[in-house]
Amino acid sequence: MALTTPAPDANDTIAVGGATMTGNVNVVNTTASVVITGTKLASQSVVVGGAASGNVVVTGTATAPIYTVDTSSVAATGGSEVFTLTVSEAGKSNIVYTVTVVVAGVTAVNLGTAQNYAILAESGISSGASSAITGDIAISPAAASFITGFGLALNGTYSTSALVTGNVYASDYTPPTPANLTTAVGDMGTAYTDAAGRTPNYTELYSGDISGRTLTSGVYKWSTGVQINTDVTLSGGANDVFIFEIAGGITQASSTHVNLTGGVQAKNVFWQSASTVAIGTGAQFEGNVLGMTNITMGTGASITGRLLAQTAVTLGANCTVIAAN
Repeated sequence: MALTTPAPDANDTIAVGGATMTGNVNVVNTTASVVITGTKLASQSVVVGGAASGNVVVTGTATAPIYTVDTSSVAATGGSEVFTLTVSEAGKSNIVYTVTVVVAGVTAVNLGTAQNYAILAESGISSGASSAITGDIAISPAAASFITGFGLALNGTYSTSALVTGNVYASDYTPPTPANLTTAVGDMGTAYTDAAGRTPNYTELYSGDISGRTLTSGVYKWSTGVQINTDVTLSGGANDVFIFEIAGGITQASSTHVNLTGGVQAKNVFWQSASTVAIGTGAQFEGNVLGMTNITMGTGASITGRLLAQTAVTLGANCTVIAAN
């Protein structure tokens, strides 16, 4: 027998006969299943064994077997499925293939230079009184006049504001600021497209109402909006990634929270939204928001993450924005 797909290493194709031998096949996979094909003689029999044998379905023919491995249990977090193929033929020693399907898990969305900003918007940024932003904010292609409520003090390539622990940038400031912002806005669009195109692990979960739910890492996709009416928990480890693909908007009720447990980091959470993102009064949000349209925060709302809007960002009074690093 020989395994033909994926292409084997030199020691994977082993002629039947002689002493017992082991061929190791390693497959890197990022989806919920992987197909491995082989060729064998009709006189040979193959038995699937090992820890992951229950996740292997055998189809095909007597001489061209097909092994379909269900990797859905580790597709989101990463891991491996290991099983054996024991080949037998009368009068000859068995051969054992050890097959390891390695799943990379969900990888973070690359924000490019857009990650340099706590807030990045294309058409406007406004804030009520006494908000506090930790991290730089920027607007492009709109000019600095479309940043309101911040009391800007111009300093050549950037401005400062009593509301911002960091710098404020706009497309009409001294070079190299305009070029830098053009790149950042382009990177923001690229990141949005990346997030929107990821293969989902979960589709239409809870019909978009994730209120009160605990979610583990993975890619979630909805053809509607998402509602958060009571606290939501994202549970996992420090390297786990969460990507939410949302064809509608995000509506978070007042005084609700997005909680991170088990070491989950806000920098690894990505919310891609095709419509308005509305974070309610006094609500706490976590993660990077990639909005096709506007993002709003009610009075006293807070976020650890980033607000990256292809139109405008509007903050109520006493809002807190902390860039996640």
